[in-house]
Amino acid sequence: MTIADARPESDAAIPRSPWVRVCTLTDLEPERGRAALVGGTQIALFLTHERRVHAVSNYDPYSGAHVISRGIVGTRQDAPTVASPMYKQVFDLRTGSCLDTQGKEPRTLAVWPVAVQDGDVYVRSEELT
Repeated sequence: MTIADARPESDAAIPRSPWVRVCTLTDLEPERGRAALVGGTQIALFLTHERRVHAVSNYDPYSGAHVISRGIVGTRQDAPTVASPMYKQVFDLRTGSCLDTQGKEPRTLAVWPVAVQDGDVYVRSEELT
């Protein structure tokens, strides 16, 4: 499957609300983050080599900076991950859970549902604050 062929997990049509179009799939590069502002909230989008798009908060809960989209993408076992560029905590892109706290208290990233339809990337807006 090519990037342009990526589809949401269900074939159901995406309603225009509560979903918000964020970008096109071709705006994303595999294993590189992209920041977007949706409803006043900074999110970080990641396209994995498996052609899955993940949306997490761009806010790093350890440093207090909006830098997660600049993190290093990788995997831990089967989990796609991003490591914060600040203090190197590693987060699961599917759940937002911190897999490596670097000795700090566990914190999480907010995660939003993502769908891809007709080459456009949508994030569920009702869950954004």
